[in-house]
Amino acid sequence: MRIVDPATGKAYLEKRRVRFNEPGQPRELTFSCYRRYAFFRNEQTCQWLCSALADASAKLGFQVWAYVIMPEHVHLLVYPGDVPERMPAFLQAVKEPVARRAIRHLERAAPEWLARLTVHEGSRVRRRFWQPGGGYDRNIVRTETLRAMIDYIHANPVRRGLVSRPEDWEWSSARWHAGLRPVRLEMHPQVLVELGRG
Repeated sequence: MRIVDPATGKAYLEKRRVRFNEPGQPRELTFSCYRRYAFFRNEQTCQWLCSALADASAKLGFQVWAYVIMPEHVHLLVYPGDVPERMPAFLQAVKEPVARRAIRHLERAAPEWLARLTVHEGSRVRRRFWQPGGGYDRNIVRTETLRAMIDYIHANPVRRGLVSRPEDWEWSSARWHAGLRPVRLEMHPQVLVELGRG
């Protein structure tokens, strides 16, 4: 789809991703805020995302196995079970309510941001919270890769220099995986079985 950036007047095409909906394979997902704006520096926005993840998982029967919310992007490891074809519905159920709440919040609290988020898609005008396109999506087929992916997800805030230990980052499943409580979002215990820890 052709998108016109109002800030520059340049047009670009929204990328379309190929996904492999294989039953029984966990999925690593990464998606970013529009133009990599750091919307998740706001604690309220992080909480909206955690709530949306919990709601979408319960509604669609997905399991969240790991996550980290960085200031401008999100990494997820989810298990769709026998219904991987519901992945688009899951992503919509996670991303859409967060975007709507965030845009409403900006309309009230920071309307000067709205021009930066407004795009023209043909004759349609919309405000973007998420970067267009499918983001990163990869199927995980080996236990070793699963372990490495969880470690990679949890190490994001450490690599960025935001904390010294993964479990110190509040908006991550690292605390849950380390056995610490309370946590912002409970992971599904099936992940421990898959990792040979349960």
